Amino acid sequence: QVQLVESGGGSVQAGGSLRLTCVISGLDYKRISMAWFRQAPGREREEVAAIDCEWRTTYADSVKDRFTLSQNKEDGTKTNILYLQMNDLDPDDTGIYYCACARDSADYSKRCLGAFTSWGQGTQVTVSS
Repeated sequence: QVQLVESGGGSVQAGGSLRLTCVISGLDYKRISMAWFRQAPGREREEVAAIDCEWRTTYADSVKDRFTLSQNKEDGTKTNILYLQMNDLDPDDTGIYYCACARDSADYSKRCLGAFTSWGQGTQVTVSS
């Protein structure tokens, strides 16, 4: 069973940095779409950054040039570790940050092109002005 556990959230002042970590364990297929989302109070959840099965990354316009997604594939294990380096943080970056991955399936379309079906519990990021 796939499990996702985020860590690294906290409270920082505007202009500061945080690095979020997500440990994704129990994967049978490590080439899998993964992403970071966030949800601020009163707002819909939004995708912040994602990585596809070809290791290409995409970012929301609001975080481009400030956030960097990277991963450690932990060769030889059933674990991927996903990182989100967040620099020059702004109060608008405040929210709960979740990592997610697609279905851990032999079916490429589900694993690489399908919806994100597994989620972590989230980690709170608070940026004060």
